[in-house]
Formats: sequence, C-alpha cells, structure tokens
Amino acid sequence: MSIHLVKIAESETDLIADLADKIWHAYYISFISLEQIDYMLDRFYSKASLALQITEGQEFYSIMDDEKRVGFVSISQKAPAEYFIHKFYILTEQHGKNIGSSVMNLLLEMIQSRNNGQEADIRLTVNRQNYKAINFYFKNGFKIEEAADFDIGNGYFMNDFVLLLRQ
Repeated sequence: MSIHLVKIAESETDLIADLADKIWHAYYISFISLEQIDYMLDRFYSKASLALQITEGQEFYSIMDDEKRVGFVSISQKAPAEYFIHKFYILTEQHGKNIGSSVMNLLLEMIQSRNNGQEADIRLTVNRQNYKAINFYFKNGFKIEEAADFDIGNGYFMNDFVLLLRQ
C-alpha cells in the first residue's frame, strides 16, 4: 500500500463528483436524509460549483492507494498561518486501513512545508453526528473550537463542530 496525493485539475472535477456521490450515498445516509444528501451533492459537487471552489483557492487532491483512487481532499490557505481542510473523504470500503491517518500526515507535511516550518492553525468542520470522523480527528490532534450551524439553503443546515489543530 502506497498512499499519495495527486492534484486534480479543474478539467477533472468529474472525478470528485463521482467519488462524492458514492461516498455520500454510502456513508452519510445514517445521519443525513437522502433529500439533504442529494441537495448537498447538487449544490457543492456540480461541475460549476467545483470550478468556483477551485477559482476561490481550494486545491483538490485524489487520495491514491498505489494507482487506485480511494478518496479526495481539498484544502486552502486562508491567511499566512491559517489553513482550512474543506473536504476529506475516503470510500467507505477503504475505512479501517489507516488511509486517513496517512493522508492526514501528508496534509500536515504539505502545510508545514508551505508555512516554512512555522506554527499554523488548521481548521475543518465535521457534522456533529459523524462520531467516527470526530474520533478520527481527535486521534490526529484536533480539538473542538466551537459548535456552529450553517444555513445551506432549502431549509437545510449543516450542524457542525469547527475543529482546530495548532501545528
């Protein structure tokens, strides 16, 4: 097993959308309604939305296990020593194989390199009912900074924790 990241170009956003569809329908159905899943996929993973996210500074990476695409992540730099992990998704059938921790280490190395080895704040949001992911982030040093509810339209809210890692 060789976990590595491959940058995704704007012309390859269909890779992200396809993976998101598989992951969200398999995993999130246990705590988000199918209607909200479909709404969020349409709103955040359409070709136009993904292109806009890239234009606004998000960098998308395929998570590769050797030559097999098993997930994706996106990050952006918000300020000189502030980064945000927008997306961190791994195919459900790949959970429990230490892929997430390997990817987190790669992301932290990337951020540390970009920040010239200086301390940086790394934030992300996670659904408050996503206990598996919350425990993963705790294991990797993140702490709850706040609970926040984000109105995403159509009567739906993202009820999240904002997590912080000071690296």
